[in-house]
Amino acid sequence: MRSDGVTEPQGKLLCAWQLAVLRFAVTLDNAERMHVLAVAGELDRLSGAAEGAFQFFRRTTAELCHAITGNDAHAESIVRRFEWQIDNPRLRRAFEAAIARDQTPPKIVTSRTRPSEDLWRGLAPRRATGT
Repeated sequence: MRSDGVTEPQGKLLCAWQLAVLRFAVTLDNAERMHVLAVAGELDRLSGAAEGAFQFFRRTTAELCHAITGNDAHAESIVRRFEWQIDNPRLRRAFEAAIARDQTPPKIVTSRTRPSEDLWRGLAPRRATGT
């Protein structure tokens, strides 16, 4: 057991749940939503509580999926709260990018221009040597 009270299988399943939420955020596919809910159900089952007593992950997943699709008045705060609970920085950045639908992605390559004649100004001319 880790120092924060999470066993290794639970930690791996928690990471799998976060990845599944990311996958849903990217695809918005109903099959991915069902997969996230299945992983959430497994996490709730591992809690050791009686069936139906502990539904934190299922409730949270339903709320998250609803917020990710933008069908919730508090969507932004729900999504941001989940985002800041992700410990893995790469996963957090990937999730940020997935939910940033309204922002235009940064332009990677700008339009290239032809070099002007000023590029060679100040350099001594090369003399062609005829051999």
